[in-house]
Amino acid sequence: MMANFYLKAREFIKSYFSKGHERSIKAKKNILASFLIKVLSIGISLLLVPLTINYVNSSRYGIWLTLSSIVAWLSFFDIGLTQGLRNRFAEAKARNDDSIAQVYVSTTYALLAIIFVVIWIVFLFLNNFLSWPRILNVASDMQTEISFLAVIVFTYFCLSFVLKIITTILLADQQPAKSSLIDLMGQIISLIFIVILVKTTEGSLINLGIALCVSPLLVLISANLIFFTGTYRKYRPVVSKVHFVHAKDLFNLGLIFFIIQFAGIIQFQTANIIIARNFGTEDVTAYNIVFKYFSVLNMIFTIFITPFWSASTEAYQKNDIEWIRNGIKKYTIVNILLVIAGTIMLVFSDTVYRLWLGEGKVEITFALSLWGFMYFNVLMFGGKYVNFLNGISALRIQFISSILSPFIYVGVAILLIRHFQLGVYSLFIASIIANFNAFILAPIQYNRIIRKRSGAAIWYK
Repeated sequence: MMANFYLKAREFIKSYFSKGHERSIKAKKNILASFLIKVLSIGISLLLVPLTINYVNSSRYGIWLTLSSIVAWLSFFDIGLTQGLRNRFAEAKARNDDSIAQVYVSTTYALLAIIFVVIWIVFLFLNNFLSWPRILNVASDMQTEISFLAVIVFTYFCLSFVLKIITTILLADQQPAKSSLIDLMGQIISLIFIVILVKTTEGSLINLGIALCVSPLLVLISANLIFFTGTYRKYRPVVSKVHFVHAKDLFNLGLIFFIIQFAGIIQFQTANIIIARNFGTEDVTAYNIVFKYFSVLNMIFTIFITPFWSASTEAYQKNDIEWIRNGIKKYTIVNILLVIAGTIMLVFSDTVYRLWLGEGKVEITFALSLWGFMYFNVLMFGGKYVNFLNGISALRIQFISSILSPFIYVGVAILLIRHFQLGVYSLFIASIIANFNAFILAPIQYNRIIRKRSGAAIWYK
């Protein structure tokens, strides 16, 4: 009987992953693989934290985290170029125009290499004058050690931004699982290096920095060599294919993505400041716990929705409108299932907080949990429409909205807190209202485009 059940289950799984449009089959396989990779990635992250803390102690680990966070702001110098490449590469591939796809790849590599080489040289000069102990509020005798660590971390970030273009190409080719696998391999090698360091050396920030920076770089270099000598040989970057005349196209599209993302980051980063100034740092902790708790829903939804961006690019280029409609319907079902899961999380939230944090450690009101739950559901509802619009580069409405949203967010939050005397959950309410593009404009824009109900250019650009 068990053997019969096993055979039927195997047949069902085989049938599920082999039936449907080729684009859908690829998405299903990537969703499953991405989910498994994400589970492994989270597991390794949980192992790395205590290992690294035990190796260098919590204070020095804090230095590593803070320095990494400061250098991570380098990501803004990407100016959205990789997002621009993602769309242009997917469009070219959908048209079977391999030559222009290679031009976009080569030009992006050249542009990012130039940008980050200049930034790296400027940093090497400025680093001689930076007082890292004062910046990080640590002992002055750590200047030499932290300064050298900063060079290691900065060099890693500059190199990785160029080398990570391969992951953008994988995303554009609707293979997010392979993109995630590259990150996972970097984590695995980092874990191995840290275990070796713990067993063979005394705690050292320099050794930690080298281990955590060299590991992902080795994987990225290997990935570039493997893919550009194999699957993506016809798209490999070459100097003769660097055409800066296409830089304007990449910059124009990339800059729009950059501003949209930057507006979201500003909104997220100001939340803690607003809470601290109007309530207190304990409420910052409560807000972030609720945010992390319900963000699990969005993490799961992201695994499902990631392939839809570039798949939409291909489908729209080929005028496969029916596939796009079916995709939206399926993601609506995923939305409903996650609402049910989120409702269960909400009902048992107090119990989870107690088990997770300990009895009476942090005071979290039901209203804060409720509005956190509402915020992430709104985010996921609009996510499927925004991903489609991102995929076809219909960004003008989202661009205009993103410029307005931070001002609306801060204004509504302050109004709710100071005038209406509402609690910390005001930040979630303000986030929902400021995100009006995702749950109002994006669905309208999607319907206008799919049903071709309007000839106005703003809906299509």
